[in-house]
Amino acid sequence: MSEINNSLFIITGAGSGIGQALTLKAIAEGARVIAADINEAGLDETIRQANGKAEKYILDVSNPEQIKSFAANIIQKHPDETIILVNNAGVGLASGNFTETPLEDFEWLMNINLYGVVRLTKAFLPHLLQQNKGHIVNVSSVYGLAGMPTNSAYSTAKFGVKGFTDVLKAELLGTNVKVSSVHPGGIKTNIARNSRISATQNVELAKKTMAKFEKVALKMPASEAADIIIKGIKKDASRILIGSDAKALDWIVRIFPNSYHKIIAKVFKL
Repeated sequence: MSEINNSLFIITGAGSGIGQALTLKAIAEGARVIAADINEAGLDETIRQANGKAEKYILDVSNPEQIKSFAANIIQKHPDETIILVNNAGVGLASGNFTETPLEDFEWLMNINLYGVVRLTKAFLPHLLQQNKGHIVNVSSVYGLAGMPTNSAYSTAKFGVKGFTDVLKAELLGTNVKVSSVHPGGIKTNIARNSRISATQNVELAKKTMAKFEKVALKMPASEAADIIIKGIKKDASRILIGSDAKALDWIVRIFPNSYHKIIAKVFKL
């Protein structure tokens, strides 16, 4: 069982959504929190809500050098504390079908949503192994369970996070370092409205589509999602599904592994 009290929570993407809610929940559970985000205004709001109890770091998870400095700084400041690393930072992309998706946009998203997770884990894991304790929590998505049309880059990254995390689960079995993958369904966050819109897309139409998606699909409060993640960490759950939609999609993929894409295509009216 992973102890939350007196642990050092390191949360990326802490300036909004699940990351912000996790910051507040972890503090309430007695953890010390490192809140990191590239969005300083959002991060300041998180710190304000946390009554100044979280330590603020501006961090671009797509920047390898920033990640190295970030990790070295934290390890130096907190050499003996039990680290719970939550790789949560992520972005969205409105790009249409794969044939319409510019490769530079695909690579931009992968560098944040997948390589940010890989690089941060690479930076902290040697220290966790040396201590022989800690917990790595990688936030994937339901889009990492099933491939979603018009989301080729996002699904690729989130499947990558799941696969990477599954490898860590196997490799770290003989240690006291725990590993969890998180698969949120529709959570009320700003990721849809803040998505980058590819040059191939009609901006106004893309904004309307994202607003509709946000209204119809993003229903669970981020605070509820954070509660589920905290409970999963406490139980050392290797996989944390969030929401009835995530559980239903997981079930569909398991039952119909060879044809679930046809079910999804019908839903998307393809």
